[in-house]
Amino acid sequence: MKFKTITLSSVVALGLATTAYAAEDQIRFDGFPDFDSSLKVILPDFEKETGIKVDYLMNNHGDHHTKLTTNLATGSGAGDVIVVDVEKIGPFVASGGLVNLSEQYGVDKYADRFAPYAWAQGKGADGSVYGIPVDLGPGVMYYRRDLFEKAGIDVNQAIKDWDSYIKAGEELKKHNIQLIASAADVAQAIIFTTVPEGEGLYFDKDGNPVVTSERFVHAFEVAKEIRDKGLDSRILAWSNEWYEGFKQGTFATQLSGAWLLGHLKNWIAPETSGKWGVSDLPDGIYGSWGGSFLSIPTQSKKQDEAWKLIEYMTMRRDIQLKSFATIAAFPANVTTYDDPMFQEPIPFLDGQKARLLFANVAKNIKPVAPAKGDHVARSIILENALMEVLDEGKDIKTALQEAERMIKRRTRNL
Repeated sequence: MKFKTITLSSVVALGLATTAYAAEDQIRFDGFPDFDSSLKVILPDFEKETGIKVDYLMNNHGDHHTKLTTNLATGSGAGDVIVVDVEKIGPFVASGGLVNLSEQYGVDKYADRFAPYAWAQGKGADGSVYGIPVDLGPGVMYYRRDLFEKAGIDVNQAIKDWDSYIKAGEELKKHNIQLIASAADVAQAIIFTTVPEGEGLYFDKDGNPVVTSERFVHAFEVAKEIRDKGLDSRILAWSNEWYEGFKQGTFATQLSGAWLLGHLKNWIAPETSGKWGVSDLPDGIYGSWGGSFLSIPTQSKKQDEAWKLIEYMTMRRDIQLKSFATIAAFPANVTTYDDPMFQEPIPFLDGQKARLLFANVAKNIKPVAPAKGDHVARSIILENALMEVLDEGKDIKTALQEAERMIKRRTRNL
């Protein structure tokens, strides 16, 4: 999951972090918003049940992971429980700074409680588990019902395939409405959700880059067609312009994880309640769009207490569901999926029973094993090569070939 701007906990600031160890049964949780909203709800009962006091430190998504990279490299400064985004779990596990949860706490016996693809992502090359999935990001399309109605578009027809999606964008444009904030999100969706069996997101099983394959060419081609036809707003996610676009209805769809619902209704655009709907991704694809893991740094002096909090947040149905209700963090624990909550209509989505859709997507996602070079490849592909194609008109195959050479060079010593 990705979240908004820096928020510090009410109790802990960086300069006071060492005080978390002053109390005998006190630990610190390091994460990013909106985890703080969830912790405010679930921690009182945890502290009452266990006698373990939990302080928490929140930084924005990027700063949180940058700080953790330094903490794990230097062996100091990390909390006792840390949140790791799915994009970072591979390199963080490879760093050697996380506790082997299979060896220390025998977590392998819990595998069947979790979505198989997410459980696989928390493993290292040795087959041991280093991160327990706490939430998933089933990939979906959020769309403005009112804007689709204004343009006379049937959402089911619009998501039939990418050509239909683009055609919907052309109809929306006639009404001065953009199809999507950024064409780059479409490329990301295709890259993330059409991984052939035996491949990773960016590498094959032998560690060779696969970024010049048809999957990447197709993703770039669809995104470029959207950009060339003027159907996107050229707005990147998590910018002020992006937030404003949701509020003003300047674009009609957003491809994202199920978790976006929590952000839309809680802080991005609460005033748009009832105007939204959610559907499967276009072209019949299923995939993960984000997700988070809980890990314990080896530097922690309170590993057993930390594990109790991870158990509480991931193994307990009621707590997973409470977080789901609070911040729309879709449960990683599949034993929750028969809960009546999934049948409840969601007012923000005009009464749609969207959690059933989220669960169906989660069940259809195939495992994709992370690689230690994923973060490097992602940056080169999505932030460099794709932007050169979309913004500068660079030839797609040339951009991908150059990206492959750069990925090989930068991952040689990982």
